[in-house]
Amino acid sequence: MRRYRQAKIVATLGPASDTPEMIRTLFDAGADVFRLNFSHGSHDDHAARITTIRKLEIETGRPVGILTDLQGPKLRVGEFADGSAELEIGATMRLDLDTEPGDDRRVSLPHPEVFAALSIGTELLIDDGKLRLKVTKAGEDYAEAEVITGGRVSNHKGVNVPNAVLPISSLGEKDRKDLDFALDHGVDYIGLSFVQRPEDIAEARKIIGGRAGVLSKLEKPSAIEHLDQIIAMSDAVMVARGDLGVELPPEDVPSLQKRIIRECRAQGKPVVVATQMLESMIESPTPTRAEASDVATAIYDGADAVMLSAETAAGKYPLEAIEMMDRIIHRVELDPAFWDRMSSEHRDPEANAPAAITAAARQVAHTISAAAIVTYTTSGSTTLRASRERPDVPILCLTERLPTARRLALAWGVQCIIAEDVSDFSDMVGRACHTARDFNYAAPSESVVITAGVPFGTPGATNVLRIGWVEQLNTAAFDDIT
Repeated sequence: MRRYRQAKIVATLGPASDTPEMIRTLFDAGADVFRLNFSHGSHDDHAARITTIRKLEIETGRPVGILTDLQGPKLRVGEFADGSAELEIGATMRLDLDTEPGDDRRVSLPHPEVFAALSIGTELLIDDGKLRLKVTKAGEDYAEAEVITGGRVSNHKGVNVPNAVLPISSLGEKDRKDLDFALDHGVDYIGLSFVQRPEDIAEARKIIGGRAGVLSKLEKPSAIEHLDQIIAMSDAVMVARGDLGVELPPEDVPSLQKRIIRECRAQGKPVVVATQMLESMIESPTPTRAEASDVATAIYDGADAVMLSAETAAGKYPLEAIEMMDRIIHRVELDPAFWDRMSSEHRDPEANAPAAITAAARQVAHTISAAAIVTYTTSGSTTLRASRERPDVPILCLTERLPTARRLALAWGVQCIIAEDVSDFSDMVGRACHTARDFNYAAPSESVVITAGVPFGTPGATNVLRIGWVEQLNTAAFDDIT
């Protein structure tokens, strides 16, 4: 069951990858978390995929995470009399609530809430930013805009408003139905689209009620203004570079990606880098050199996971895309410069016992050349602290809660085993050593560093650090360095 790399792979399922045989093949090749994109497919399609993934868990004995990605509200223009229109640079384009088919001078924008947020100078991007307009006049139910970047626009193309906070909930009517379905089927993360402010996450959390983790997709520039708060309120974060690249200048996205990863690591929240990672592999069995470098950069930056979208959902080479991403991650993690970078970017631990113990565990494991760090956790917080430290040995998590193990499938360096809670120190050390040996994390005579909370089973109470030596037989020695 062991993965011989630390960063994780998220694979999107779709028509190219939704058979039980292909899902098992992608898992064996390296997929750690499966993403269900609710912008496509029916509830029946997604239910079948969830059932297949849960059967895979039983077959392999390995917890597998499921990420449900909600579509979020979509802003679109209406229809044109001829199906499309050519917008000339410098022309004036009117957008209004009139449902009559449009032309090259006006078109419907059936979203009254958008007009309330528009002002002179606001930019409107149409069709993923291919056309750019600037508002010159705005009213309660209309706007006039100058065409800055022209071109042909057709029916129902998407509209982005990058430099305005729109009075729109991140959960539309469709999203709420999809959310209820996902929660009823026991998914592990809810991917929240169109996050603009912390209130959007609070709204979702109230509905979810702890039944799944909240993964906030950062795709709106307005979210960056509240970055620290949004990360703090989220269980995980996604750098959704596709929409960010539409609403921000392309040259801004790489530095913003690095900033988001840094902040997520500082707060100990898993962060996923997504969109266009190996996009050419939708049609080609090999990526471009630039794409390989892009994936490697995300790993060097310390991302917990990298994600494949259409490459595995609809591409011709889903297996090859997983295998390629797996090889790129392996190669980066063999580079001494990668570990130098992880070591140099450690921040001082917070002034509390759990943070201090976890930071010490990383240092002790490095100093004594331990084979692994073993964490006992109930809520996942102990293990997430260990992951935040980016140790140069694997993190083996023992937990009695399957939902916790599934969520930790997204965390850097962590692999989970379902195990009963321990009753005393001897049991804690013995079980850690035996599990590390049985699952090929440590050989006889090698050591493991163990962290846990006492009283055992208390969430978030990491206060014990011990060293255990793996024995050939069912015994284990340990030192108490609490």
